[in-house]
Amino acid sequence: MHLETSSIAAAIFIASEVSGVSALPKAPEWWKPRSWKPPTQHRFQNAELGPRPQYLIADMDEGWLKDRLSLCSDVVARPSKFSIGHRGGACLQFPEETRESIEAGTRMGAGILECDVAFTKDRELVCRHDQCDLHTTTNIVATELGSKCTVPFTPAKDGAPATATCCTSDITLAEFKSLCGKMDGFNVSASTPEDFLRGTPSWRTDLYATCGTVLSHKEFLQLVDSHDRDFTTELKAPRVPMPFNGDYTQEKYAQQVVEEYRAAGIDPSRVWLQSFSFADVAYWLRADPAFGRQAVLLDQNGDLSGAFPAAVANLSFYKDAGVQVVAPPLSFLVALGEDGEYVPSTYATTARKLGLKILTWSLERSGPLAQAAANGDMYYSTIANGTHKDGDMYRLVDVLAQQVGVQGIFSDWSATVTYYANCFGLF
Repeated sequence: MHLETSSIAAAIFIASEVSGVSALPKAPEWWKPRSWKPPTQHRFQNAELGPRPQYLIADMDEGWLKDRLSLCSDVVARPSKFSIGHRGGACLQFPEETRESIEAGTRMGAGILECDVAFTKDRELVCRHDQCDLHTTTNIVATELGSKCTVPFTPAKDGAPATATCCTSDITLAEFKSLCGKMDGFNVSASTPEDFLRGTPSWRTDLYATCGTVLSHKEFLQLVDSHDRDFTTELKAPRVPMPFNGDYTQEKYAQQVVEEYRAAGIDPSRVWLQSFSFADVAYWLRADPAFGRQAVLLDQNGDLSGAFPAAVANLSFYKDAGVQVVAPPLSFLVALGEDGEYVPSTYATTARKLGLKILTWSLERSGPLAQAAANGDMYYSTIANGTHKDGDMYRLVDVLAQQVGVQGIFSDWSATVTYYANCFGLF
């Protein structure tokens, strides 16, 4: 009979507590940031896809597409630029915009990795999906920095929900780097800051959210370059009045992104800058055509009721202005045909006729598809009546790839798109 290692460790710990001497080093505290060092990692030549692609294929309706995808189950997968890591590429299970999400997305074969940028109080660029999302994506409200938030934590009381608003512009880069990334979510019923941090959707997980490593944009460039992948940086709309702190204008903000790429020695051919603002894309086209050439106009203008025809009409204006790449949400590109099949939308066919390249977002963002469609999820709003189960994910990917002709798909779980890309030779 022998004692398990954990039992021995427990015995030593108990003995040391009694004696007052610490015999074992203490484990890192929950939510305590780890130090970040420049990466010196091995470049992943193959992709690790895990069980999810096979789960989705098994859930598909019988037919040629299921048969074709099934034949690829033993293929040694490799990275593909068709697979774009949304918020790092693994935020279905890892804290978004963190080193951990990017590394997992890289392992799952994302050929392009994303960092959404916002600026700090000292005008440094950091990876955050929204300038004012720190209260839902980090542990800031449970730290001393919580008092610096635009709206510090207020507990739920008398039927009013718990609230907080914490922005990157509230703190410096050094302060930002002291935070831990967590899964996006919050508890509206919270009575304490620690309670407020809870709220992860049930179909995600906190298993890997022990303390996500938040990144500056410069660290993002270094990390992705160490894996020899490509980059897509989205310039997030400021949530504070511009110019910020006197003279930090929108154009200086847009130019700072380019300057960080140039300082890192990144060739513009590996970079897809993004913005929802046409003015930002027009600036890059005018001020630095080398980077502007692949600048992506994120298009969400058709979301409002009755606005979709105008969004389609605007495509001609964008093309004439020099925009080469548009990226609408999934719902803009597909519709339901007469028999309930997915077909290209008028937006998709118009963009292709104009010669625009198309990217789209964001696959794996919505949880179980039957639930998402029933709840009116934005990404599936135009195909809700034809979407019934998770296996429909690959029906959608196939139509986007083969009929719409997208150049790449942003995904919260890169393996799903990487598998399809390898099966159909999209590199």
